[in-house]
Amino acid sequence: MNRRDALVRVIDMLHAEIAALKANDMAGLERATGNKLRAIEALRALGDGPADAELRGLVEEADRLNDTCRIYVNLMAANVRRRLQLLSGQSGGAYGRAGVAYA
Repeated sequence: MNRRDALVRVIDMLHAEIAALKANDMAGLERATGNKLRAIEALRALGDGPADAELRGLVEEADRLNDTCRIYVNLMAANVRRRLQLLSGQSGGAYGRAGVAYA
């Protein structure tokens, strides 16, 4: 496997993570995350070196997809927090304009 193939594998697994997050498929998320981590380890084992334009483009796509995954995870965490606050009778500490908290 070369660095390009390893990056494509990481990108494929990021797509799988996003799909699992959208579907609330926790088993699929665990699989995709494990496979992504293995692909990242394979990429790391290939070492560093000069990157051509194609490789840089793949890295940029992987970075963008990783940010998308992070956003989905943060949204899910915020939803869980809000639900827990509602269940516990807390008002929530939400934020309005200019970051001003309101109850």
